[in-house]
Amino acid sequence: MRITQSEFDEIFEGFDSECFHMEMRDSYGTQSEIEPFAKWVNGEVDDFEWMNGWCDTLRRGVDKGKVFRRALVVSEPLSEYQKWAHSTTTPLVEAGEDIRWVPRRRVSSMALPGNDFYLIDGKKVIFMHYSGEGVMEDILVSFERSDVELCRSAFESVWPLAIPHAEYRVD
Repeated sequence: MRITQSEFDEIFEGFDSECFHMEMRDSYGTQSEIEPFAKWVNGEVDDFEWMNGWCDTLRRGVDKGKVFRRALVVSEPLSEYQKWAHSTTTPLVEAGEDIRWVPRRRVSSMALPGNDFYLIDGKKVIFMHYSGEGVMEDILVSFERSDVELCRSAFESVWPLAIPHAEYRVD
């Protein structure tokens, strides 16, 4: 089932207990990140104000006992985009999201979904489909048992191999 961006945003206020997110691309071109990334490339300081909405959502959820975990499967050495992403992650961790980095070489023999996803409360999967340039083209929700099990298994397999953000070093 296809959903809109506003329906997608509402999911993060309305879930019950856990939100697991796996990212597998080496770069993205999402609209909200274009300007901050360009500033970073030019050596400008980021005030992270553009992240306030998500940080507020995280804090509200954590205050209610909700769990947010994100695994980023990345190629090494990191792309310029992922180096920038690493530099912007601390405010998210401070807001309550447990973010970990997984070198792609550690997951070579694992069955992973073909797209980034969120697994919500262990019963709903949200797949994000991106263009080759990293622009989000579509958001699809699935309650199919096979999709939920694939994403749960993938996340549970990757998570123990993931390096907590504070310990992951960018060379």
